[in-house]
Order: sequence, then structure tokens, then C-alpha cells
Amino acid sequence: MFKFTGTIKVIQDTQKISDKFQKREFVVTDTTSMYPQDILFQATQDKCNILDQFQVNDNVEVSFNLRGREWTSPQGEVKYFNTIEAWRIEKQGQSQGMGMPSSGPSAMSLDADPLPGTSAANSEDDDDLPF
Repeated sequence: MFKFTGTIKVIQDTQKISDKFQKREFVVTDTTSMYPQDILFQATQDKCNILDQFQVNDNVEVSFNLRGREWTSPQGEVKYFNTIEAWRIEKQGQSQGMGMPSSGPSAMSLDADPLPGTSAANSEDDDDLPF
């Protein structure tokens, strides 16, 4: 699980890719560094509507997973694609603390179990690694 904090720059409309798949992309800008970064995230399926509760210029923290896949073209060329898939969006300044989602609309979980085989018990706080 990864987190990114910034300001919403763009919220696009939901795109229906097929009868069984839809996605909605949004851009969050990190302005804390000398060189601001615009990061493109996506929400999928029934999670697309959660973005309706946010507006451009909202300060948010996005919890996300990195997804990657391989694709082979008809000519046999292999390419790799990455996706940054958001599973929670939380407005900044209205939360109850890190890792504790608010019960109101400012914290919207996009997925109860972010990765197959993981759970809320597998947090960084429970990690017994020395680094």
C-alpha cells in the first residue's frame, strides 16, 4: 500500500471500456517540492462514483496500489504497462489521524481489501523488520 498527498487538479468523467469494465481517472498534484508532480490515478468499477464527492483543488491523501501487466502486440513485441489504482481518498485537514479513516464523506474507501491476501492487520506498524 502506498499513499500520496496533494491537491486534486483534474477529475475526468467515467469511461465505459466494455460492458464489464469502467474506469475514472483523476490527477493529484504534489506541490511540496521544488518540482511539482502531477500523478494520474484511476478508480474502477463501482468505485468511480466515489470521486463525485470531491472537487478540483481539494487537498487529499490517496491510498493506492501499483498494478503492472505485460502485453504482446500482434507483431510479437512485448510491452509493459503500469496503473496506479486508488482504493481510498481522504480529504486532508478533516481526518481523525493517520490510518484512521473518518466516518464522514471526507474519507472514502474505494476497496475494503486493497490487495488479494492482505488485510488491515498487515500494516506498517505491525512490521517487525529492523528498517
